[in-house]
Amino acid sequence: MEKKRIHIDTLIDAPIKTVWDAYNNPEDIKQWNHASEDWHCPSSENDLRVGGKFKNKMAAKDGSFEFDFEGTYTEVTPMNSISYVLGDNRETDIKFKDENGKTAVSIDFDMEDSNPEDMQRDGWQAILDNFKKHVEN
Repeated sequence: MEKKRIHIDTLIDAPIKTVWDAYNNPEDIKQWNHASEDWHCPSSENDLRVGGKFKNKMAAKDGSFEFDFEGTYTEVTPMNSISYVLGDNRETDIKFKDENGKTAVSIDFDMEDSNPEDMQRDGWQAILDNFKKHVEN
């Protein structure tokens, strides 16, 4: 059975190198990688190369819940694209494109089975919106 894909995107008012670096640097990731203000990302590890792994701890600030969001890179083209596979075999593809000095970021990911599509889209978009705010500030 083919997985359903969800698409999100944003346009960031920053050059592609700045966006790329902030997306992949663990110290930056800890600043933006959360969907709402009551969550945070207390730790991040990132080995950005094909076959390399990443692991970002996602945690409720009140300590009620946490999980590791982790996967393995299947494609890395600097300043252009990243693909990875999660532990449950869902795939994600991220593209970075220069748009006259700004950077378009688009993400396509396989939907998981336990949450509704709109909840998944809204959660991932909220994280991408936080990323945009982080880079632009």
